[in-house]
Amino acid sequence: MQAFGEGKDRMDYGPKHLVESGYNHIAQRYLEWSRPSPARMGYLQNLLERLVTSAHVLELGCGAGVPCTQLLAKKAHVTGIDISAVQIELAKQYVPSATLFQADMMILEFPPATFDAIVGFYSLIHLPRTEQSILIPCIAEWLCPGGWFLANLGISNDPGSIEHDWLGTTMYWSSYDVQKNLEMVSQAGLTLVKAEVLIDDEDGGPASFLWILAKKDASASSV
Repeated sequence: MQAFGEGKDRMDYGPKHLVESGYNHIAQRYLEWSRPSPARMGYLQNLLERLVTSAHVLELGCGAGVPCTQLLAKKAHVTGIDISAVQIELAKQYVPSATLFQADMMILEFPPATFDAIVGFYSLIHLPRTEQSILIPCIAEWLCPGGWFLANLGISNDPGSIEHDWLGTTMYWSSYDVQKNLEMVSQAGLTLVKAEVLIDDEDGGPASFLWILAKKDASASSV
C-alpha cells in the first residue's frame, strides 16, 4: 500500500476518480467475491430490530445492494447512492424497490429530519478523511429525532493511501484513529449506543474496523 500523493499517477487522478473508476471496473467481480462478515450482518440486524416498518433509510455506498440493501428494503423505504454507475445498475436489478442513484455522497443535499436511519458499510472510508469529518454532521442533520446512524470506520491514522492491485484495480482509503472517529460522532450530536473494534474477514484476511451504532436525541430540533 502506498500513501496518497506518492508516485506520478497520484498527480493524475484524485481519490474520487480512483474509487469511481475502480468500482466501475470490478463491480461484478466484487459482487461475486464479497462475503458479508459477521460484524456487518450483526450490526445490520441490530438496526433492523430498532426500525419501525416503512422507515426511511439512506444507504451511503450501497454497491450492488446485496445483501444489505435487500434486507433493509424488506422493512424500509430505502434510498441508496453509490459513486459507481455500474454498481447502481446492478443494484437496480437486485433491489428494484429501492430508490437508487449514482452520486458522490459529498454533494448530497436533504432537508433536515429526512431519514429514520442512515447507514454506510465500507463506504465512508473511501472518502478523504477531511470529508468524513464534514459528512458526519450532515448525517446528523438529515436524521429525524430518534434516528439511527450505523457505519464502520477505520482505526488507523491514515491521511490517505492507495492499493494498486485490489481485486484487479487501484483503490483509495483514508481514516482517522478510533478516538478521533468517536469524537466526530459525538460532536455531531449523536449518542453512541454501541461502538467497538471488530476484525472482519471480508478481504480474504483479517482487517479491523470501528463499528458504530449511534442515535440522534429524540428531543433534538428537526429544523
